Amino acid sequence: MSQETVFNGRYELHRRIARGGMADVFLARDQLLDRPVAVKVLFPEFATDPSFVERFRREAQSAANLNHPNIVSVYDWGQEQGTYFIVMEYIEGRSLADILRAEGPLHPQRAAEVASDIAAALGFAHRNGVVHRDVKPGNVLISPSGQVKVADFGIARALGADPDSNLTQAGSVMGTATYFAPEQAQGLPLDPRSDLYSLGVVLYEMVTGRPPFSGESPVAIAYKHVQEQPAPPRHLNTNVPTDLEAIILKLLSKNPQGRYPSADDLRADLRRFREGQPVFAVAGGAAGSAAAAGATQAMAATQAVRGVEGTSALPISDYPADYSEPRRSGAFLVVLILLLLILGGLLFALAKVISGGGSGGATIDITVPQGGVVGKPEDQATKNLQVAGFDVTPVREKNDTVAEGTVVSVDPPEGTTVKVDQGKRGSVTIHVSSGANTVKMPSVVGQLQDDAINFLKSQGFTSVTPQEAPSDDPNVQTGEVTKQDPPEGADVAKTVPVVLTVSSGKPKVAVPDVAGKSVAEAASILGQQGLDGSKTTTEASDTVPKDQVIRTDPASGTQVDKGSKVTIIVSSGKAQVSVPSVTGLTKAAADNAITNAGLVPQAHCNPGASPQGVVTSQNPAKDTKVDKGSTVSFDVDTSDPTLCS
Repeated sequence: MSQETVFNGRYELHRRIARGGMADVFLARDQLLDRPVAVKVLFPEFATDPSFVERFRREAQSAANLNHPNIVSVYDWGQEQGTYFIVMEYIEGRSLADILRAEGPLHPQRAAEVASDIAAALGFAHRNGVVHRDVKPGNVLISPSGQVKVADFGIARALGADPDSNLTQAGSVMGTATYFAPEQAQGLPLDPRSDLYSLGVVLYEMVTGRPPFSGESPVAIAYKHVQEQPAPPRHLNTNVPTDLEAIILKLLSKNPQGRYPSADDLRADLRRFREGQPVFAVAGGAAGSAAAAGATQAMAATQAVRGVEGTSALPISDYPADYSEPRRSGAFLVVLILLLLILGGLLFALAKVISGGGSGGATIDITVPQGGVVGKPEDQATKNLQVAGFDVTPVREKNDTVAEGTVVSVDPPEGTTVKVDQGKRGSVTIHVSSGANTVKMPSVVGQLQDDAINFLKSQGFTSVTPQEAPSDDPNVQTGEVTKQDPPEGADVAKTVPVVLTVSSGKPKVAVPDVAGKSVAEAASILGQQGLDGSKTTTEASDTVPKDQVIRTDPASGTQVDKGSKVTIIVSSGKAQVSVPSVTGLTKAAADNAITNAGLVPQAHCNPGASPQGVVTSQNPAKDTKVDKGSTVSFDVDTSDPTLCS
């Protein structure tokens, strides 16, 4: 694939990062959300096979419905260039298989942590009705920060699905032979305990550096899963604690009933191991060993194999249809029964001694309340258990999916009935969420709103809300993040609400009314509002005295950006007009000329010879600049005094 290849007009493929049995995986960029993604592209030769396409589609559908911190998320799927693709969360890091190849066995505590996270992912899938069926180190990704993610639900199948809808060929099984459960190797129905067996193989490999069984072909390995017992991990690595070895061997029980009932029960035992508490696997070791010793011998070593090591299809048409216990000789059964009777007698005698030889020692049954503990607030669950007759020990632990203060699980589980001496109380441990795991809050201040939101979502933050606010900073552009809450570097859960303050531009202010003020006073008032009143201009005014403010531009009341310039318009006094020349005009003509100039005429009559009379002089003189409305006096020589009345 070239760097220019774009799927669905959105996913730009960069380079191949992995290759599987039926698809390539590419590092790509989601152009819409500007984030890295992984794109799995089905090999073209499989795109014409409806069964492979349906399996590919089902992978997308199964995984897309599994939203969990320890499961690789699936975002999209589609068809492009004659083949099909799935868009997944990109995990920067290495697969567990790469780590084991490069570094060898893990420290037992770290191995238990990784196994616990894998069990969390499987438990969530199982509760949602999905069995993975291909648990192996290559499908476990570990980020640089140590986060564990389970990938590739490519052959996962819904629990309780119609057998006719199974996409594997009749008489075949899908998976990777090295990590097969015995029932998977035989083509028998699978359930969540089959995934736990595969996880046991992975955990075995994590602490010893190699899987429990190897062989020249997949069928040879599968035969050993059904027929042979694994070497105890401590035989290969003496640093493996006995309790962890007991957990591994319980997981590797040939009979599913000898394994943990659920992934949550396995997590509980791993937690006890990590906390230095006794594990249930040791207490059930004798039964587990007996079940393991009774392995099914149903696989013929001479059967043919199609495919090679990896995710393969193994023909099992000649295998028995049911999972059956192995046959043993009569002598073996007699010895076994005698040993069990002797053991039972010893246990009975011990119980008699402990209870004082049978005098007294009455017991009662008490039951962990069904529906009254898990999912309840700690105080409510504690009260329910105390009322039921139990003393409660709380253990707090991080949990990304359960709210802080809520009970995640109880040990023994809800509905369990236990016997206690009359007058005594039972003991239970409740595991309470102490909140989600935390990360350092990244900084998005200075980024544009959409870029900041997309980045935070790509980092796993689920609640990001922008809110607008003006900014005084001239270097901040509109739409830029100026503040974030929580701040950079804070330890937060990825579910915490993140509030981004985004610049809506400079703050707005209303231009104040400074009409009638002096220039200095007006400039001061504007400055107090954050405006620049340094610019002035003059304008004549018939109503506003000279040197007083007439108005501003923009006008008072206008909303403007803080810091804007406002022009102050100052009165230069009344408008000046030129006195017209009226000498030699009749009195009536002089009146008209003076009035038309915006001035007030005032005539003075002198006796003369002309009955009409003409103006002989004027004051002010012609062309003199005077205020509009000023009086212009003039003398008229006339023999008719009524002209000046």
